[in-house]
Amino acid sequence: MLQLDRAYSAVLFDMDGTLLDSRVAVERVLTDWAEANSIDPPALLAVSHGRRTIDVVREFAKPGMDCETEAAKIESAEIAEVRGVVAIPGAIDLLNRLPSMRWAIVTSAGHKLAIRRLTAAGIPIPEVLVTAENIENGKPDPTGYLLAAEKLGTNAKDCLVFEDAPAGIQAGLNAGSDVIAIGYASPGDKTPDCPVITDFRDITFRLD
Repeated sequence: MLQLDRAYSAVLFDMDGTLLDSRVAVERVLTDWAEANSIDPPALLAVSHGRRTIDVVREFAKPGMDCETEAAKIESAEIAEVRGVVAIPGAIDLLNRLPSMRWAIVTSAGHKLAIRRLTAAGIPIPEVLVTAENIENGKPDPTGYLLAAEKLGTNAKDCLVFEDAPAGIQAGLNAGSDVIAIGYASPGDKTPDCPVITDFRDITFRLD
């Protein structure tokens, strides 16, 4: 059990792999898209976790490919595919205990997809939800976390961030926040720059 002594003004959560496990659904959709476009699925999946779809598509785009259109296709497929999307253990209980304006979600997913997955997993929709449409630069850029903290009326340096992917962990660190990595959905996909716990049953912290 990890016990944090510092008190925080707010808690900022990533979504996929942190509050909910969607890896099976995500990999199914991305593999189908990669194969349809003659792109190596393992290479695509290796760098896709925790990043905006448009950023991943741009990295693997073939000559003449309309990246915006392809990203939209992927997101539509992901909205339709929620089989196996479940809450990370302890997540719902923790969120139900937090005051509504003391937590937010910062996700690389689009707004419609975020709502779809949160609903499928039974996770409450936060008052502050920062999605791909709200930022110009995706993780590891800290903009999403800085924006969420601002919307909650606080500073990111006074927030605790929960993440799971290297890009997201770096985004939280870049924002100046304390970061805890969740290992439940992807136990080997971590960075040594922050503590790692299995799920939300393995940590205690307090708000100021």
